[in-house]
Amino acid sequence: MPEFDPQIGIVSLVGAGPGSPDLITVRGLALLRRADVVVYDALVHPGLIAETRPGAEHVYAGKRGYCVGSTLQETINDVLVSRARQGLRVVRLKGGDPCVFGRGGEEAEYLAGHGVPFEIVPGITTAVGACAAASIPLTHRAAGQSIALVTGHFDPDSRECTLDWAALARMSSIVVYMGLRHIERLADRLIAAGLSPDTPAAVIANATLPSQVVVDSPLDRLAAATHAAGVRAPAVIVIGEAVGYRPKLLGSAPSASLLPESQGAFE
Repeated sequence: MPEFDPQIGIVSLVGAGPGSPDLITVRGLALLRRADVVVYDALVHPGLIAETRPGAEHVYAGKRGYCVGSTLQETINDVLVSRARQGLRVVRLKGGDPCVFGRGGEEAEYLAGHGVPFEIVPGITTAVGACAAASIPLTHRAAGQSIALVTGHFDPDSRECTLDWAALARMSSIVVYMGLRHIERLADRLIAAGLSPDTPAAVIANATLPSQVVVDSPLDRLAAATHAAGVRAPAVIVIGEAVGYRPKLLGSAPSASLLPESQGAFE
C-alpha cells in the first residue's frame, strides 16, 4: 500500500460494510479516524461519520438509484482528486465493498489516471453480510457450488440489461443488488429460463441494522409477499436452495422478521 506523502496526498477507498457501523474493518476504521476529508455514500451509517476526528471535512456523495439529486460520478471523481492534491488524507467511504457494485474500480482507475496515490480497503460485501444476518447460509455445502452476484438496476426488458437468464437459472444461489424495483419481472425471467417457481427466495432490507426486515417466500410469490410487507430499498434479493435453510437456523418459519435491537457501534 502506498505511503502518505503530504506533497501529493492519498485517497483510501474504504468499504463500510453492509450496514451496521461495527462491521467496518479495523484498518478502515483507523483510516477513517485520521482522515482529513471523508467523502461518503448515502448508505453509510451516521455512527461511522461520528468516528471522524474534529475538524475533518465531510463531503456527502450520495448516489441513490432513480433519485433526482444523486451526486454525479464525475463530481465525486473531481472531489477526490482535488482534495488529494491539497496534500490531504482522503477516505472515500462506501457501503459494502468498494469494488462490488460500488464503482470502486472506476474511481481507482480515475485516480491512477490522474497520478493520485490510492489504496483499496475491502469491506464485508452486502451479499455476504445480509445473508449472514438473515440466517441464510449462502455457501452451505448441500445447497450447491456456485453464487452469482448481479445488479438488478436495469429493467429486465431493456437493452441495458445484459444478464444471461439461462446461465443464472443454473446457478445454485443468486444475490441481486438494487433489484427491488424490478422484483416481479426478475422472478418471471428466471422462472421462464428454467428456475422452479418453488425455489426458496428472500428479500433482505436494511441488512444488519436493528430495522432489518427479511421476507422469505417461494420465488413466484416473492414479489407479492415483499409488497405486502411494505419493504423498501435498500434491499437485496436472494434466490436459491440456501434460503431454505433459514427456518432451520431460526427454529421457525416466519414470513417476515426483524433483527433484535443491537448495541452501540463500538461499545
